[in-house]
Amino acid sequence: MKALIQRVRRASVTVEDRTVGAIDHGLLALVGVEKSDDEAAAERLLHKLLRYRVFSDEAGKMNLDLQQVDGGLLLVSQFTLAADTRKGLRPSFSSAAPPADGERLFHYLLDRARATWPRVESGEFAANMQVELINDGPVTFLLES
Repeated sequence: MKALIQRVRRASVTVEDRTVGAIDHGLLALVGVEKSDDEAAAERLLHKLLRYRVFSDEAGKMNLDLQQVDGGLLLVSQFTLAADTRKGLRPSFSSAAPPADGERLFHYLLDRARATWPRVESGEFAANMQVELINDGPVTFLLES
């Protein structure tokens, strides 16, 4: 699994003019599922999402994780993160998980995140979503499990 994470001051997801998920200070994670992914990969990714040290401490160093700053986590399924862009001028999605597997693993990650952390929101799988955010820094990382 891959997650493009952005440290945000706030972020929200709307579907058909309806807000389906929103957080204040925290992480926006765009999540891509690949064919080789399984529940263990989702568990490893969740561990990184909750413990990756991207928030500043009192000295201004990135030493604090999401839990230490009591931040929100907004998970958004992002099929295109599984694209292979190494060749040509058109992305290949041959390594992406089939939709049913992607949905199952995304919801597994979401359910586990909600069972672990109280401030978890999400978009809607396979929906046409509009994502708004204020990137804090900007700070953006690609996590892989």
